[in-house]
Amino acid sequence: MTVWAVVPAAGIGSRMQVSIPKQYLCINGQTVLSLTLARLSALADIKRIMVVLNPEDSHWARHHPGQDMADDNAGTSVDGVQGETGGGIGCRVGGKLLTCHGGDDRWQSVLNGLDALADMAAPDDWVLVHDAVRPCVRIDDILQLLALAVPPADSGATTRTVTANDTAGGLLALPVTDTLKRAGAEGCVAQTVDRTALWAACTPQLFPFERLRQTLRDAAAAGVTLTDEASAMEWAGLNPALIPCHKDNIKITYAEDLNLAELILQAQLQESRAASADREQYAYTGILE
Repeated sequence: MTVWAVVPAAGIGSRMQVSIPKQYLCINGQTVLSLTLARLSALADIKRIMVVLNPEDSHWARHHPGQDMADDNAGTSVDGVQGETGGGIGCRVGGKLLTCHGGDDRWQSVLNGLDALADMAAPDDWVLVHDAVRPCVRIDDILQLLALAVPPADSGATTRTVTANDTAGGLLALPVTDTLKRAGAEGCVAQTVDRTALWAACTPQLFPFERLRQTLRDAAAAGVTLTDEASAMEWAGLNPALIPCHKDNIKITYAEDLNLAELILQAQLQESRAASADREQYAYTGILE
């Protein structure tokens, strides 16, 4: 089973109130987008990553030399298959990364990314959609999500048996823990909302490739407002699986989020180093073979 990835990165980050799109702001000398792509690139199960860029993007080439942004008239081949260039979305490749042009809305950017991959992907492949500004997502959490499509390494299977329910896909999410208030007139509390069954949607989100592509088209044609890919699948009558993730999978939206992301990444690095040191110590003492 082949898994592709689409990373919508065409936004301008208006809520951040800075001149540079938030995906190009830096943490320890690396852009948020570069950090996000590094997480996805580390996963062997993902064949290619389609980065969906604003047609007026002037930052990509500066931060990713040798991986030119797509243009409207030229495509490139991947594994002998010509990239989709119709509709002015373009397609370029650099290593595991490809780029294409996005649209005015998130759903259009994701659909453009899927269209750009359509000549390479099989209809029953899977696609992972991840926010460009979630650089702290943990690899282990992504692997839990990918288990919906990819069999465990020790199972001996080459593909996972797909059931009818599997076609709904799934998404990383967090149970809501804060007390929620519905606002009324003049910013006053109208009521307290029961949070018992409420989850906060995160990314990545994983769905069968062609099913998501067609559902996005159908929902857009029906004038449905889509806030994420799962909402499109819900509109189609499907119920994506909720896969719990760590709380540090934050989305960088406001200026203060950048500092928080830096602290999280530092903590994750220290955690990883500590785990490696522990393993080496146990192996040395013969506890681990």
